[in-house]
Amino acid sequence: MSYFDAASTAPLHPVARQALLAALDEGWADPARLYREGRRARMLLDAARETVAESVGCRADELTFTSSGTRAVHSGIAGALAGRRRVGRHLIVSAVEHSSVLHSAEGHEAGGGSVTQVPVGRGGAVTAASYEAALRPDTALACLQSANHEVGTEQPVAEVAEVCGARGVPLLVDAAQSLGWDRVEGDWSLLAGSAHKWGGPSGVGLLAVRKGVRFAAQGPVDERESGRAAGFENIPAIVAAAASLRAVRAEAAAEAVRLRELTRRIRARVPELVPDVEVAGEPERRLPGIVTFSCLYVDGETLLHELDRAGFSVSSGSSCTSSTLTPSHVLKAMGVLSEGNVRVSLPFGTPEADVERFLSVLPGAVAAVREKLGAPAPQTAARPGELVLDTLGKRCPLPVIELAKVIGDVPVGGTVRVLADDEAARLDIPAWCGMRGQEYVGEEPADEGSAYVVRRVS
Repeated sequence: MSYFDAASTAPLHPVARQALLAALDEGWADPARLYREGRRARMLLDAARETVAESVGCRADELTFTSSGTRAVHSGIAGALAGRRRVGRHLIVSAVEHSSVLHSAEGHEAGGGSVTQVPVGRGGAVTAASYEAALRPDTALACLQSANHEVGTEQPVAEVAEVCGARGVPLLVDAAQSLGWDRVEGDWSLLAGSAHKWGGPSGVGLLAVRKGVRFAAQGPVDERESGRAAGFENIPAIVAAAASLRAVRAEAAAEAVRLRELTRRIRARVPELVPDVEVAGEPERRLPGIVTFSCLYVDGETLLHELDRAGFSVSSGSSCTSSTLTPSHVLKAMGVLSEGNVRVSLPFGTPEADVERFLSVLPGAVAAVREKLGAPAPQTAARPGELVLDTLGKRCPLPVIELAKVIGDVPVGGTVRVLADDEAARLDIPAWCGMRGQEYVGEEPADEGSAYVVRRVS
């Protein structure tokens, strides 16, 4: 079995396992106590904090351990907003942030605050100019991920931090995906991370708050972690997280070169092996191990099952899953195809042979799913030169499959009016037009759902 979902959670690093087992024997006591066992636990905790702070690029007394990366993000945003409440209640986020950031933004807005969501380009990156344009006199905080979790695109954090800093606005960076590779450059103010993303144990997050940043911890606090993370520290897990971060950083430079070559191979060969595929994300400014592509006329969940049976564990940002009927917010913000989406994220040490086997299996898996979904298209005549395609009640990717089958039935210059009530159609039909060289006229209201008008160009 080949595990290709490291962006969700990386396999536990061998060094983390060794450190965890050792710390279970040595670090079980209360580090706040003055007896021998407590002092030993405190020494382990302090050493872990020094190690992680050095890797992050902050002072040890600026670093707090939390129960998860999500908790670090929630605590960081809430504390920074509360600390700068006198300035205002305006928050800036990018449209492709992790859900933990967007959920915090939703809660802030529900509580009376205001939020500006900065758009991204088709590659998934923001620009410093777009953040500068979003800044207001009442802006309390800006947030930006270091790299995207779905497509791997790296963000211009240093440039955004510079424009925010010039206006006195702190920048919180969600660095969960990138900390295992390197420090986050730039004059950021707050930073969040998660150990299970770099091969540490789950249940350990980190929040760095630079000295001088106004911060007011929210909710009940206690004497632990400077009052920023209540509750007894999980010292064995923290020790393992610190040890694994140091270990992966030692390997990162050489492994980045190797994984970049493997992901470049996937990005280049998938469109050659599988017809009607769109590869997403910036081609160069990206994390080493992540590559994402979407396949027309494919049910994403079914494709993942096919690949799982073939021995590959991959993820998907597709709208076609049993858990959601809406497209991935990241793919939607980028304006790229969402159906049949596959995210391959290679863990450290992935063999080249596994990637080659994946490339040999993928075409057959996609073809099998497309064959299963090859349903005839219902159609009714409308006004001259137009075809009405009724796909109401049908979910991604059926509306696009049926559109592809009937586009040849109208003359060049004629239109197809696709009736659909699946939210994914709003993204996937324009994407299909761009890939197939047809003209997307636009969306029109309909008695039920929406009508998406496509003009045949060739």
